[in-house]
Amino acid sequence: MMKIKRAQAMVQRQACNRSTGEWQRMVQAVLLMLAFLFFIVSAVMADSGAVLPESGILYPDGFDVNTVGVIQGKASHIRVPKSGPVQFYVVTEREIFTVLASPSWYWNDLKGNSMEGMDVRVRGSKTLGRDGNLYLIAQEIRIIPLDKILIFRDADGSPFWRGSGLPGEGRRGFGSPLRGDGSGRGIGSGGRGRR
Repeated sequence: MMKIKRAQAMVQRQACNRSTGEWQRMVQAVLLMLAFLFFIVSAVMADSGAVLPESGILYPDGFDVNTVGVIQGKASHIRVPKSGPVQFYVVTEREIFTVLASPSWYWNDLKGNSMEGMDVRVRGSKTLGRDGNLYLIAQEIRIIPLDKILIFRDADGSPFWRGSGLPGEGRRGFGSPLRGDGSGRGIGSGGRGRR
């Protein structure tokens, strides 16, 4: 009788150990799935854009091909924030636009700070912010004295800094048509963004 009770106790312990092991594997699988979902959701949220507080403009997704226009004037007050788009003013003959360019890392890759005080021609999506100011979400910028073109978006307005997702694309030239050398085609040369 004692042997039967010991055998039953051993079978119960084995069943308990087996169910505990299965439970632990199931908990690990659920935690792994939750971690994966967290990273996927974080990446999607970071890439989906946000409403800029001062203007109410959705950026970078607020680009509208139906409002694309070209402005020309002097670039001034370039602001390169830690997060959000690089912004600067273009003072034209009649108006002042706030240009929303790109994330700071992409701006720095293109060496955009060289335009302070220079004449520029900017192609992009025009919009009026809720603060009453004129904004232009840049598609491309020509720095006239340097004959240098910075390209930010394709013809449909999709940002180049998001890249194509193809293997081998690193941070340098990440979707950039310039590939880091500052040459390229754009406004006035029959290149990208010309309609």
